[in-house]
Amino acid sequence: MSATAATGQTSNLPPLRNPDILIGQNDLTALSYLNEPEVLYNLEVRFLNNNQIYTYCGIVLVAINPYEQLPIYGNEFIQAYNGQDVQNMDPHIFAVSEEAFQKMVHFEQNQSIIVSGESGAGKTVSAKYTMRYFANVGGSSEETQVEKKVLASNPIMEAFGNAKTTRNDNSSRFGKFIQIDFNRSHHIVGASMKTYLLEKSR
Repeated sequence: MSATAATGQTSNLPPLRNPDILIGQNDLTALSYLNEPEVLYNLEVRFLNNNQIYTYCGIVLVAINPYEQLPIYGNEFIQAYNGQDVQNMDPHIFAVSEEAFQKMVHFEQNQSIIVSGESGAGKTVSAKYTMRYFANVGGSSEETQVEKKVLASNPIMEAFGNAKTTRNDNSSRFGKFIQIDFNRSHHIVGASMKTYLLEKSR
């Protein structure tokens, strides 16, 4: 027991720091010391020094909104993750999508991807890229236009439940549940969207 603990006083020592060799890890669980300053610093290094907006924290994918279009969502990236062992690849929204798709195919079980974050974090865009991935691996462009059809309904829904905030000009005031349906051949056959938690004040 330390003298500080014995007297009941709060320690003023800073949180323990990770060695330099661990800084910039693509999985936060690989850090020796997992405290808030170290997590934020690791994300900062990956974003500013390595231009990496995605970082794993176990099975969770942490995304930093760069507030600009990045060239990491084209068909070449979709093909790079399609059918691969994503555990050995860089963190990406396509890696999460591929893992869900593979588990659906191999285990024939429904899969869920939860996209969460504060206003302006990029939830709508992340959901868009997930649907784009499924539209590409779950059927040819002639067979499905699920991404376009689902996203085409967004302006109508936003007219009922979006609002301007200090951090986001088009902030959703409701949650969205998007269901994408596949057939036995793992091709997309349809999709539906439901809203929930709509703010009554709006």
